[in-house]
Amino acid sequence: MCNVNPQAPAEPCLDQKSSGGKNGLLITMSSEAVQSADRFAWYSDQIRQYIFPITLSTLYTADFRSEVSALQLGVVQVAHFTFPPLEAARTARHIRRLDPETYQLGWIRRGTMAATQLRNDAFIGRGDMVLFDTSHPLEASVRDPDGMTEVAVLRIPRNALSLPSTQVERLLARRLAPEGASGALLHQHLHTLLAHASEIGPAEAHRLGTITADLITSFAADRLDRAELVPLETRTTVLRAQINAFITHHLGDPELRPAAIAAHHHISLRSLHALFQQEPATISATIRRQRLERCRADLADPRMRNRPIAAIAARWGLLVPAEFSRAFRAAYGMSPGEYRLEATRLQPSARDHKSLCAHSQTDSAGRPQDEDSPAQAGS
Repeated sequence: MCNVNPQAPAEPCLDQKSSGGKNGLLITMSSEAVQSADRFAWYSDQIRQYIFPITLSTLYTADFRSEVSALQLGVVQVAHFTFPPLEAARTARHIRRLDPETYQLGWIRRGTMAATQLRNDAFIGRGDMVLFDTSHPLEASVRDPDGMTEVAVLRIPRNALSLPSTQVERLLARRLAPEGASGALLHQHLHTLLAHASEIGPAEAHRLGTITADLITSFAADRLDRAELVPLETRTTVLRAQINAFITHHLGDPELRPAAIAAHHHISLRSLHALFQQEPATISATIRRQRLERCRADLADPRMRNRPIAAIAARWGLLVPAEFSRAFRAAYGMSPGEYRLEATRLQPSARDHKSLCAHSQTDSAGRPQDEDSPAQAGS
């Protein structure tokens, strides 16, 4: 991979480019620029040089088509790999040559994996996760009988995971299903990072990296059944993420108010407001903003042109039409009816709806909204 390891030399390599977006933080690579017979050797060289030394083997050496994208979020890296089935082995000799001392949490998006590390072994299916430590030998076989495999990888320095290494070793090369509140939060967070990687700017990259590290810590501690190992600051970050996910999932409920949210999460209303002192807006403003954004998306959706504006507002918990209209105009500079007319003029078909929403659906802090994501945690 090209220059995605912060400790690697900053020299360019073949077909590296910034991708999709004004920020240029997302790096993508493709083997398409390499001659067919050289693609596997090229891919192997990049992995060995820019990730860590490892031996790869495959039956597809004649034409190894692969794609890689990587995004650095502070000390955490999010990468996405698409490639034909292959085998991987990291030995003690590899480790002596270079050890970045990181944990790598893989999410199998397509295909399956068989993995072995520290006498642990597991079969990891689609949708499952698996954890590796670069300081120990490992073996992995990744394949999809129907074609290309897809794996997303979160790379985090060992010292950034606030758990004893002796405890984390129990999780290595084990099937980790993204279940429970911590698993659902981490799964949704990673899904959103991958979907909006090209939109993430430098200002929020470090913050997202910190959140990612905290979510991984919480997920690992939950799988170990050792919640007491999680630092207070990490628990606070995870609780805030749970509350934000709960809000997103219950926007259509007109009873979604701070008191109800505090009661659901077993905290006081005062504690809830204190949590949101770290956020760009108060909790009430956050609910209102997200509801307005969902209404705006529906107004731009050609499939909902015949639905009354009041019904759209009520769908997202805004039951008083006059108040909705005032809030919408204050947020977007036009009435809901004017926005719908403008959307109809610019995007006359369902096919065009996607591009309109891509342009319009960022919140007031510039963060993208993930309309098609899986169900949120905390529901």
